Amino acid sequence: MPDTNSFIETIKKGYTFKGDAAKIGVGMLDGHPVPEADILLPLKTMNRHGLIAGATGTGKTKTLQILAEVLSDNSVPVLLMDIKGDLSGIAAAGVANDKIKERYQHLNLNYEPAAYPVELLSLSDEPGVRLRATVSEFGPVLLSKILGLNDTQAGLVAMIFKWCDDTRLPLLDLKDFIKVLQYISAEGKAELEKDYGKISTTSTGTILRKVIELQQQGADQFFGEKSFEVDDLMRISDDGRGMISILRVTDLQDRPKLFSTFMLQLLAELYGSSPEEGDMDKPKLVLFIDEAHLIFQEASEALLQQIETIIKLIRSKGIGVFFCTQNPMDVPKDVLGQLGLKVQHALRAFTAADRKVIKQTAENYPETEFYKTDELITQLGIGEALVTMLNEKGIPTPLAHVLLISPRSRMDILTDQEISGIIGSSKLVKKYNQDIDSESAHEMLTAKLEEAAGIAEKEKAEKEAAKAAAQAQKETGRRTKEDKSVIEEMLDSSAARQVGRTAASVITRTLLGALGLGGRSRKKSLW
Repeated sequence: MPDTNSFIETIKKGYTFKGDAAKIGVGMLDGHPVPEADILLPLKTMNRHGLIAGATGTGKTKTLQILAEVLSDNSVPVLLMDIKGDLSGIAAAGVANDKIKERYQHLNLNYEPAAYPVELLSLSDEPGVRLRATVSEFGPVLLSKILGLNDTQAGLVAMIFKWCDDTRLPLLDLKDFIKVLQYISAEGKAELEKDYGKISTTSTGTILRKVIELQQQGADQFFGEKSFEVDDLMRISDDGRGMISILRVTDLQDRPKLFSTFMLQLLAELYGSSPEEGDMDKPKLVLFIDEAHLIFQEASEALLQQIETIIKLIRSKGIGVFFCTQNPMDVPKDVLGQLGLKVQHALRAFTAADRKVIKQTAENYPETEFYKTDELITQLGIGEALVTMLNEKGIPTPLAHVLLISPRSRMDILTDQEISGIIGSSKLVKKYNQDIDSESAHEMLTAKLEEAAGIAEKEKAEKEAAKAAAQAQKETGRRTKEDKSVIEEMLDSSAARQVGRTAASVITRTLLGALGLGGRSRKKSLW
């Protein structure tokens, strides 16, 4: 049987840190809490990322809620990705029951209910602050990775962005990008090829189909204005606690591509806009991603590489990222290797494959003389977990079976009335929830095409008018010629000649008569 005093000494040595730290539970030995074995969480290493894993119903979401509360109490802003819709209760105070009171006795703590400062966010039409980003802010590289394009197609996307920059065509939403694709495939193809190189119609068609696929997952609601400013995630409430922003994405479970699109853009924006912070006493922001497998399950190899790169680099900006998922194997091994804090709730062994996963999971934790890790993982109770983290020197702490504290906020959802109250008092709702449709590539290209169509129509009308005038002139000349021919024919005929002679004789007699030179006349007898 392991020695209790040795266990307490090991835990105290391993979980004592320089700087601020918060208690998250006590160590357990042989299935019993050891009140003297406090498990502390060092704020200094919370930018080293983390993993919360375990089967359904083992307490993962409540652990996420606990960590968010601890960070908020220490003036660290938090962003929660609420996939299941059960985290909004953090805005309301909890209620003590017999189980909570008993747990807190084991923890040597007093349970004090607390409501936390919360901002509700949304990617869709659900109540909350609307999060948007423009296509231009994504940039050609990130957009190409999201669409899963090959190098040739990605090169064309880069060309499109360059042309839009040079011609001052803003790419704000997907309809702008689609309009540009259609334009360069038809009317504008010659214009682009003149200055930017050959354009493959096959490539533009493929890109267009992939954009439409993204639209079918609801991406139109995300791309556009007004762009969300990531600084608004890093706010401190009036009482000095970190603001907890809850992104309610319950309607994205069947649209993983949109969810991964948003997450990658957010991480890229946070990384790009945040300065290097060096060694901080506590992080500037911590993200918790519930149901994290949704990010990875349809991600391309290029997208996974992008996520891995950002996870590696973003901690230097003072930002931590925590993944919450049922199976640790849901997270790619290259990302898993970057996660400093690991909270492992119970796993269930129903099949041979399950047992294999449990064995692999156990091997990822530090060796310990106090537990048989692979056996203990299947025996953990609700609200219990195996915990290890990094100390200030980056060394993993001893593996501990921990009885975790319970949330002090409500472990249930808010009512519709409570949600309306939060939204009604939000300054960010007033800032971001106005629909803006600025003049951009779609409108500008449409106007250009309409103008070109008008000029073409005018030129066509002028040509038709000139053609009609020429035809009329030709017809007039033909008729004049025909009239002359008729007169000539009349003059040449025998009847015409006879009429001419008769007319000439009459005229001659008339003239001679007038001159008194007419022919003889018989004198009448006077008798």
